[in-house]
Amino acid sequence: MKKLIAVAAISLLPFSNAMADQDIGCGLGSMLFAGKDGKAVKILGATTNGTSGNQTFGITFGTLGCDGTGTVTSSAKIAQFIDGNMEQLARDMSQGEGETLSTLAEIWGVQEQDKAAFNALAQSQFATVFTSENVTSQTVLENLNSVVASDASLSAYTLS
Repeated sequence: MKKLIAVAAISLLPFSNAMADQDIGCGLGSMLFAGKDGKAVKILGATTNGTSGNQTFGITFGTLGCDGTGTVTSSAKIAQFIDGNMEQLARDMSQGEGETLSTLAEIWGVQEQDKAAFNALAQSQFATVFTSENVTSQTVLENLNSVVASDASLSAYTLS
């Protein structure tokens, strides 16, 4: 099986980094489902990328639409977390509590004394953060960051 994946990955070497999808990242799933729309396709692509180990190969060798030269930033970690937990995060934010929202606050770097305010803000601004049923994880991140930036007590946590 590993040989089959390696052969498939090598056959995709000519593809450029432009093939990576903003929501599901780079990898074989992004290549297989390139140009297709819809939540189901993105879930299949993300699942393919996440379960087959091909993103690691792509990042290592600069293939499959991956670019191994970038720097992981805290906002990149947050974006990746949001992307992998959209449904649970939406549920938790709408309730103002929950494991996924708590983990997001942790990754975001929110101090313990500010987590209750972060959760309350996320709940009160839910419709501003999750603007539609098909909102992308990147838009959720940008919207939440704007909400945090506009809150006097939490603005210090604004991502740059």
